[in-house]
Amino acid sequence: MSPQRTGTERLGLSSSNVEKQLNSSKELQITVIGRKSGKEFSTPVWFVREGKTVFLLPVTGSNSAWYKNLEKSKNITISTGQLKLQLATRLVTDPKKVSLIADKFRKKYSASEVKKYYTNFDAGVELTLK
Repeated sequence: MSPQRTGTERLGLSSSNVEKQLNSSKELQITVIGRKSGKEFSTPVWFVREGKTVFLLPVTGSNSAWYKNLEKSKNITISTGQLKLQLATRLVTDPKKVSLIADKFRKKYSASEVKKYYTNFDAGVELTLK
C-alpha cells in the first residue's frame, strides 16, 4: 500500500478545469481506507458543489460503511473523468447543517429521488477544494 498523501492531486488540471469536471458530473467515485482492513474501498456517490466546497450525503447516514471509514481516516479520494483529488474531510453531524446539505441534494437531484434512495439524515461530509 502506498503512503497516505494529503492535499490535492489534480493530474495537471487547472482550477477552472476542476470546476468544469465537477459541474459536468452527476456523481463521483470516492475511495476511502477501510477502518478494519486498511484496504481501499471505492463506491459511486452523488454530490453537490458550491464554490470550493463539495458536499456528500451518505445514503444510510452514519451507518454507511464509507462514512464509518471516514470517521477513522478522515481522508478521501474523489474522482470523475480526468479529475482525481485527495482531500481531508470534515464530518458533519449537526442536525441543522445536515438538513442544509440534504436540501442541497433535493435541489440538485429532486426531492423524490433523494427520498427514494436516502434513508437516514444524521451525517454529511464537507470537502474543501484547494
